[in-house]
Amino acid sequence: MRFEVMRLDDVDGTAVDSTVVDAASVNRIVQQAAAEGQRIYIRPAESTAS
Repeated sequence: MRFEVMRLDDVDGTAVDSTVVDAASVNRIVQQAAAEGQRIYIRPAESTAS
């Protein structure tokens, strides 16, 4: 499963940038954001049907 991770602006909470990662990377990103005090939003990435 893949997830979209968005880094949020500290002032108004709008998405500053986003990336799509696999489930194994989510924990690392959450730990890094917590250590740096970043606000993030994580949601399942939309899958594209082929």
